[in-house]
Amino acid sequence: MPRVLVLAGVTALVLALAGCAPAESVPLGGEAAFPVGTRVDYQLGEPYPPADGVGLVVRDRTADPADRVYSVCYVNAFQTQPGESADWPEGTLLERGGHAVIDPDWPDERLVDTSTAEKRDRVVEHVAPWIRGCAASGFRAVEFDNLDTFTRTDGALTLQDNAAVAAALVTVAHEAGLAAGQKNAAEFARELRDAAGFDFAVAEECAAFDECRTYTEVYGPRVIDIEYSDRLPRSFVDMCADEATPAATVLRDRRLSAPGSAEYVFATCPET
Repeated sequence: MPRVLVLAGVTALVLALAGCAPAESVPLGGEAAFPVGTRVDYQLGEPYPPADGVGLVVRDRTADPADRVYSVCYVNAFQTQPGESADWPEGTLLERGGHAVIDPDWPDERLVDTSTAEKRDRVVEHVAPWIRGCAASGFRAVEFDNLDTFTRTDGALTLQDNAAVAAALVTVAHEAGLAAGQKNAAEFARELRDAAGFDFAVAEECAAFDECRTYTEVYGPRVIDIEYSDRLPRSFVDMCADEATPAATVLRDRRLSAPGSAEYVFATCPET
């Protein structure tokens, strides 16, 4: 997904991004250069061959990277995946009054406990092999989901708690040669980028919720946006025509299904 990681001081970590770049990519030091100006696809469901012209594909860490394109590895680092809660070490999942704390929108996903330095160390030790596995499989970058769990815990977790874990995970990614992406949490983009050293952002529905500029003001063109066909407040054509919408925007069905499925939806900006 260094064998021993120390979290002390990592909240001050800032990755120095290069100020000049060629049009097709932004150099990220030793990390895999994140491509700019290419069509993207988001394939967290069943993987399938990318459409013609797609140059970046996001897939789950359990899948193989897409052939001949820049592939981003999805890691749910701050919540459990459905059916995987038992795989986490004892004491790394948040509880309140002896009961598991669940994401209200995802009842099969428990929140990871980042509230103490000891717990944060254990979380990083658990997730780090996934990141290295992404690199070994051939992915070029990794995105970390559910950075915003602290907003769903009534103060049990804080932004600083999650940013400390994020900084350590970004360090693991960079040491493995991967670029690292912030996932969602628009209102905390600048704090998370500065504290953790993220290289790019992955946003869901930033055009639908008028949040895209919040990301691009921090990450410039290094923003991937996924819009969903079941909740479009205006046409996808209009969204693509809006200068605030990132160029790397894709329209998908909510289930992220594969071609041949009745639910399958795929289009990119410029609308295709």
